[in-house]
Amino acid sequence: MFSKNYIFKILVVKVIVVISLLSLTNCSVPKFMKPTKQDSSSSVNAKERARENINQGKGISLKGLAKGRGSTNYQFSTSNPLWRSSLEILDFLPLTTVDYSGGIIITDWYNDSNSNDSIKITVRFLSNEIRSDSLKIIIHNKNCQTNQNCKIIESKSIIKEELQRSILSKAMIFEKESKKK
Repeated sequence: MFSKNYIFKILVVKVIVVISLLSLTNCSVPKFMKPTKQDSSSSVNAKERARENINQGKGISLKGLAKGRGSTNYQFSTSNPLWRSSLEILDFLPLTTVDYSGGIIITDWYNDSNSNDSIKITVRFLSNEIRSDSLKIIIHNKNCQTNQNCKIIESKSIIKEELQRSILSKAMIFEKESKKK
């Protein structure tokens, strides 16, 4: 199986490792585990100590959370002209998903007559700026011969460009109106 020489070498290596570990630790307690001296100026009362720590910047305070810090700019859906114009243009369609924080509007399947064709519109907001590249509009067409046999394809129709143009022009009107106020 194993030769005596091989077992002896393994044993010697293990002993060397143990000895080196003991010599490196020097049989002392690490610095982070040693007790620290208590500052005589700090209070014994826990509430007073907590107040001192907060004043010195060593703790946290919920008081500053209510104030607006930094340059964070929150814009609500009622003040975003692109969002408002999209909802106003698509108001005749049934909406399945309207998520302002996620920047997406998805309509339900819609057809205006008893035809077999339906349309579904997805509007993604890539930016709050009123520009043509701030919107991504996807239009899906669903053609059903029967209820079980439907084909869904992404449409490259002119409706997409017309919808984008009308949303952007309506957003410009909202933007001008808000600057007048």
